[in-house]
Amino acid sequence: MAQINKPSDYFNTKLHTGTGAEATITGVGFQPDLVWSKSRSNAESNTLIDGVRGAGNALTTDTTSAEATGETQMLKSFNSDGFVVGVNGQWNASSYTYVYWNWLASNTTASNTDGSITSTVSVNTTSGFSIVKFVGTGSVATVGHGLGVAPSFYVVKRIDGGDGGQWNCYHKSLGASQYMLLNSTSASQSSATRWNNTEPTSSVFTVSTSGDVNDPSDNHIAYCFAEKKGFSKFGGYTGNGSTNGTFVYTGFKPAFVMIKCTSSGTTQWRMYDDKRDTYNPVYKELNANTSDAENASTRYHDFVSNGFKMRDTNVNTNGSGSTYIYMAFAENPLVGTNNIPTTAR
Repeated sequence: MAQINKPSDYFNTKLHTGTGAEATITGVGFQPDLVWSKSRSNAESNTLIDGVRGAGNALTTDTTSAEATGETQMLKSFNSDGFVVGVNGQWNASSYTYVYWNWLASNTTASNTDGSITSTVSVNTTSGFSIVKFVGTGSVATVGHGLGVAPSFYVVKRIDGGDGGQWNCYHKSLGASQYMLLNSTSASQSSATRWNNTEPTSSVFTVSTSGDVNDPSDNHIAYCFAEKKGFSKFGGYTGNGSTNGTFVYTGFKPAFVMIKCTSSGTTQWRMYDDKRDTYNPVYKELNANTSDAENASTRYHDFVSNGFKMRDTNVNTNGSGSTYIYMAFAENPLVGTNNIPTTAR
């Protein structure tokens, strides 16, 4: 497997202080296909806009709401080095502080006929990321994802149908008999109605009969991620409940980590990154499943040259005997092809 030596070509985090007037966000380093916006200073929903659904069409991970269309004051347009924002409170209110997480797909879309459902896909096979839009059938079906390898993590969301739907997550550490909800504190759940107990392949993932992932005649969006050396890692670990906590090997210095406890139904989807915390310990938390402002917590962990290490006893990230899943993207690979190792923070 080829290694990615410059992860910021495919994923990057930008910080912004709101202006309350139209603003151009630059320095992303590429034209993003997915931008995830969260206010740090104020209680505002996590908002996702992507190039497949189009600028102005927003989804919120902390609700089950349908897609909000015609949102002209959120992300207004994409450009070659970032994007333009309006004055909406979830994106650019005066004096609010924000974090924007950005992923690159292909900046184009194509029809994919690998599955029994024809999908519209924007895909980057180098970084292992695709955005997939499809219309449900209500019957067990397959959907082409375009990655060329089996995805390790994907999220599927019904985006219309009046009331929208849950954010259903597949993770390779849980397998296709289980799912989790990105918008919920719930633990992992067993069900055949999400993935039909069928693991994804190099070309398709399977959706079963749940209306959240395959409602007849409704549009759905999926964000699919495959593991790539030096860039992304999707795995699981068991907490030890100690301040000398569990170490998780990723093979790179993390730029972004999201963690969820799979064994407890009262825990948050915690998100951390290298731009809000530029040195260890990493402690500035945001939740994918709530609109809460950033919490500068006492729940610490460290980003190190080859992974991350827990430094707290909290059940959200390191409860004794609790099980967890995570997704992580790299700041730098452990050792690049120039044979120069990265350093800890």
